[in-house]
Amino acid sequence: MRHATSSIVTARFAVFLLALSATAADLPRFRWDNFTTDNGLPNNRVYCVAVDGDRIWAGTDNGLALFENGQWKSFNVADGLTHRAVLSLALDKRSHDLWIGTMGGLNRYSAGRFDNFTQLTSGLPNDVVYGVSVYGDYVWVATAAGGGRLNTRTHQWNLYNERNTPMYEIWTYGVNAGPDKVYYAVWGGGVLEYDVKTERWKDYNDPDGENEIVLFKDQGLIHEITTSVSYSNGILWAATYFGVSRYDGRNWRNFLDQDSGLPSNFLNQVKTMDGTRTWFSTDKGLAYYDGTNWATYRAALDTHKPEMLVRDESGKVTRVTAETAPAHPYTFGVDFQGNDIWVATAKGVSHGIRITNGDSQK
Repeated sequence: MRHATSSIVTARFAVFLLALSATAADLPRFRWDNFTTDNGLPNNRVYCVAVDGDRIWAGTDNGLALFENGQWKSFNVADGLTHRAVLSLALDKRSHDLWIGTMGGLNRYSAGRFDNFTQLTSGLPNDVVYGVSVYGDYVWVATAAGGGRLNTRTHQWNLYNERNTPMYEIWTYGVNAGPDKVYYAVWGGGVLEYDVKTERWKDYNDPDGENEIVLFKDQGLIHEITTSVSYSNGILWAATYFGVSRYDGRNWRNFLDQDSGLPSNFLNQVKTMDGTRTWFSTDKGLAYYDGTNWATYRAALDTHKPEMLVRDESGKVTRVTAETAPAHPYTFGVDFQGNDIWVATAKGVSHGIRITNGDSQK
C-alpha cells in the first residue's frame, strides 16, 4: 500500500514537471503549509513575519506569535506589548532582539521580556509604528508622524519630519536601513533617502504628479503613495498602491500588472533578496521576479484551486496547477529561511517549503 501511494505521488510530480516550461522549472516552487488560529495563531490576520533561524515570529491583529519546535506561542498586552495590533517586525541579527512596531508604540523583546518605547516614555515620534528596521546600533522607525532613529547605546532619539527633511507628508509607512543608505516609504510623499556618510536627505517623487495615471513611464517613481521600500546591492525597489518601481542609482524602471507578471498593482510589501530576486506581496497573490521571468503563487481567483502563474520574457503566461497554495491571495509580507519562505496573509501564516527536482509536492 505504501509503495502504491509513493507511485501515485511520483506520477503526480512527473505530470507537474511536464506541465512546466523550461522557464517555470527554473523558478522557485514550493509546497505550502498553512497555519491559522486552528493551529495556535492568536489571529488569522497576519501583518508581518520575521525569521530568526528556526524561530518564526508573526505579527497579528491580536498579538505577537512565535513558532518554535512545531508549536505557536502567543504574546499580548498582558505579557508586555503596548498594543495588540502588531504591524511590523525587525530582527537585530547580532543580539537576536526582536523589535516590534504596534498601533500603540515600539517594543523590544529581549531575553524573555518586553521593553516599551512610546511618545510619553521616550522620544518615539508617534505611537503608530508602521515600519521598523535595524542596522548596527540604530533602530529606525516609520510612524504616523514621521521617522525616527534610536541609538541603542545612548538611548537617544533623532526625529525626522517636514522640519528637517524634504518630507512634505509625515505619514511614513515603511523603512529599510542599510550600511550606506536608509530609505523611507512616505504615504503620499514618495521615497525619502538618507545618506549615512553625508547625513543628507533626498526625495524621489512621481514626476507627473498624477494620482492615478502614469503619464511618464520609467522616468521616475511610479506613484506618490509608497507602501514599502527594499534596498540591496545598490538597487532600490519601491512598492505602491499603483505598481512598483526599481531604481539602480541612474535609471528607473516601472512595473504594472498590464506589462509584467505582477498579479496586481496594489502592493503591501516589496522585499528583494539581492537586488534582482525580488518578492511582491499584493492583494491578489504573492509574486516573484528573477530579473527576467515572473511567478505568482496563490489559489486561483476564479477556480480557487492552487496554481503557479508563470510569465516569461516574451510575455507568455502559463497557468500551472499546483497541489498547495498560500493561505490567502491577500499577502502582507514575507521573510526568508534558507530556501524556504514565510508569508503573512489575511487568513494565516504560510510556510513555503522549497521543492527541488527530486522532491514531490506532498
